[in-house]
Amino acid sequence: MREGLTVVLDVGKTLTKLSLWTRDGGLVARETRPNRRVEAGAYAALDAEGVEAWAIEVLSGFARHGRISAIVPVAHGAAVAVLRDGQLACPSPDYEAAPPAALRAAYDADRDVFAETGSPGLPAGLNVAVQLAWLERLHPGLLDDGAVILTWAQYWAWRLSGVAATEVTSLGCHSDLWRPMAAAPSRLAVSRGWDRRLAPLRRADEVLGPITADWAARTGLPADVQVHCGLHDSNAALLAARGFAEIAGEEATVLSTGTWFVAMRSPGREASMDTGRLSESRDCLINVDAYGAPIPSARFMGGREIEILSGVDARRIDIKPDQPALLAATPEVVAARSMVLPTFTPGVGPFPGAEGRWLNAPEDPYAVRAAVSLYAALVADTSLSLIGARRAILIEGRFAEAEVFVRALASLRPDDAVYVSNAQHDVSYGALRLIGVAGTPSAPLERVKPLEVDISGYAADWRRLAAGVEVAA
Repeated sequence: MREGLTVVLDVGKTLTKLSLWTRDGGLVARETRPNRRVEAGAYAALDAEGVEAWAIEVLSGFARHGRISAIVPVAHGAAVAVLRDGQLACPSPDYEAAPPAALRAAYDADRDVFAETGSPGLPAGLNVAVQLAWLERLHPGLLDDGAVILTWAQYWAWRLSGVAATEVTSLGCHSDLWRPMAAAPSRLAVSRGWDRRLAPLRRADEVLGPITADWAARTGLPADVQVHCGLHDSNAALLAARGFAEIAGEEATVLSTGTWFVAMRSPGREASMDTGRLSESRDCLINVDAYGAPIPSARFMGGREIEILSGVDARRIDIKPDQPALLAATPEVVAARSMVLPTFTPGVGPFPGAEGRWLNAPEDPYAVRAAVSLYAALVADTSLSLIGARRAILIEGRFAEAEVFVRALASLRPDDAVYVSNAQHDVSYGALRLIGVAGTPSAPLERVKPLEVDISGYAADWRRLAAGVEVAA
């Protein structure tokens, strides 16, 4: 019977994943669940009950593989939970639910400046603090004495262990609640009294306690399973990347791909951390890594745009089998100047004010998806340039297997080394490295080859069009 197994619970926006690992970082089992939204009256909420019921079932199955000793929760950053009297006080909002315009305007007048928080003003509920303002309006007294505010990964740590905590990678993820340079709550959080409601700050790797007796009974897990505090998913991907010899200690950027494509630049040993040139208006931000260091970042909703443009549910795209057909369709797409112009997720990304459209839209479904892949690479290239990415770029996540996308990005950045990591070295692997379960991967990273077709002219046309300049016929 295997001993010392570790579970990673990864609650993303689109998918929730549970994976089981050996003490030396070998994958034993992995299960996924598409997430859904539930109605909570005035807003759409996250399906915490559905995730929990599924997790109990999967963990019961995992328990049959061997003795589990630890669980590390990982989650997306734009969610918050409020506890009262030891219970979830109200459903946690889905960040795509938009608060009333008047509330948003009043909130925007009070929020800290970008230079202090590194948190850009984002639409809907992407700034976690606006979710708190909305909940406070809907439920007077919700955040009075006795309330406890948890970040999303730590909500799951609390459900598992009964111990409430917050942690810097989640607080520092465009929440409007944190000042990365000062390592302290924002002025907004202090003025609203929310800083006094935040659960105690703990390190991401800290053990909060054993699982509760209830979870042990419902899952069959040992009563002494240790629950770690956990961290923001893109920061877990950054930790995973730092485990590779090609990345460790060097100037490098991780491009994490899922619902969001998040670029996080990690300066090398001798590089300075230049965060002052980040563009708030183009969805640049400052994340905070697991050790409290500010990380220049940029993002766009790549997975969602791929889903919209391809007409396929991105959670169910089987990427790998179609790659030869997509690569074969790419020269035709380039020759015909079939391209997508930004953006189909307005308000976010490097072109937040643009209105997306097709130019010379193809009819063949493979050509459509090839053009969408080129579009994702061009937007990713823009975001990478905005944060000064250079030298080494590691693409991780489910779109790391999309060959047109990764090879187009390599073509667009000939002076950089673009790598991909396999599925075992993703967010979950970073969570394992956080608690010292997995060391340096034995296999080297795979360097991406550029596309065989020249896309330099195509890219130049796209950039001019994206900037609003028509290309001569």
